[in-house]
Amino acid sequence: MNSPMIYELQKPSHMEPNKKYPALFVMHGIGSNEQDMFSLLEGLKDTFYIFSVRGHLSHPPGYAYFTIQGYGKPHREVFDNGINQLTSFIDYAVEQYNVDSDHLYLLGFSQGAIVSMTLGLTLGNRMKGIVALSGYIPSFVKAEYNTKPVNQISLFISHGECDNILPYEWGVESKEYFESLYAQVTFKTYSEGHTVSIENQQDFTNWLLADLAK
Repeated sequence: MNSPMIYELQKPSHMEPNKKYPALFVMHGIGSNEQDMFSLLEGLKDTFYIFSVRGHLSHPPGYAYFTIQGYGKPHREVFDNGINQLTSFIDYAVEQYNVDSDHLYLLGFSQGAIVSMTLGLTLGNRMKGIVALSGYIPSFVKAEYNTKPVNQISLFISHGECDNILPYEWGVESKEYFESLYAQVTFKTYSEGHTVSIENQQDFTNWLLADLAK
């Protein structure tokens, strides 16, 4: 079976034979690539299979998972296709690698956070946790997608209070939306703009390791 998307894989440095490991699927921001996110994941590399997935659309100087027709409005057909391809990639990774299908996590920044939260809604409790850094949930996803129960999913949602790309209020809306669906949400805010601070990185790293230990 060929991979439906280009990706970079980092495995735990000391692996025990026949042991299954948790998987972390990582999605980058628009115009970036699969290499960009690894600098944020130093504290997780010995614990997870980390699949950093390249967006399938060219968006110089990098790539994207979907295109945008207006502020906060992805092109629906392109977005749907991106979600379908990412879903197929998760299926591929679980089938091809020795990962623990009960411990699947999603992590994304900006556009990567948007697709991560959407995948959480479409895959539901198949996911164990989601880290969504500075994203939002498109309105058509909430209104029209066939979403699954998320009452067993844990989320770490963070947003910069001075974000001038995706407004801080959109992060609050994401938090409230998942809470309304009975997901367990940790919501963190930072004084920065549209970026991931060192404090934010430390917080989500600690959150992921603590959630995995539950």
